[in-house]
Amino acid sequence: MALSGKLVSQIDIKCDGDVFHEIFRERPHHISGMSPDKIQNCDLHDGQWGTVGSVIYWNYTHDGKERVAKEIIEAIDEEKKSVTFKVIEGDLMELYKTIKLTVHVDTTGDDNLVTWTIEYEKLNEDVPDPNTLMEFCLHVTKDIEKHHVPHSS
Repeated sequence: MALSGKLVSQIDIKCDGDVFHEIFRERPHHISGMSPDKIQNCDLHDGQWGTVGSVIYWNYTHDGKERVAKEIIEAIDEEKKSVTFKVIEGDLMELYKTIKLTVHVDTTGDDNLVTWTIEYEKLNEDVPDPNTLMEFCLHVTKDIEKHHVPHSS
């Protein structure tokens, strides 16, 4: 069983892809208002919103438990509309040696495709792949979409 892995999932959204990218790039602290059952809080710990090297502290509920994560913004690519977060502290570090999440938006006309990539290295073979974390990310994506397109199904 491999200790390192990569999960990739894609989901269509009806809201504007540029707005979605901007939320993760510059306004992740607004996500708690769009997905309050999953994200309770997001604070800037160091740096400035929307800048590489900034450190963000999250309070969230995952798998029915209240959790925390401290992440550094590792990369922002405006052309590709992607933001990469590297987890540096928190509950996920109890299971993973490294874990990195990238959210990327492809916009073609009115179609917006969000791609989540989770790259990880487990501490040992007993640690599960972060499939429920991926589901969490997809649910938050849909909550953000519903916030911006109230009549979406």
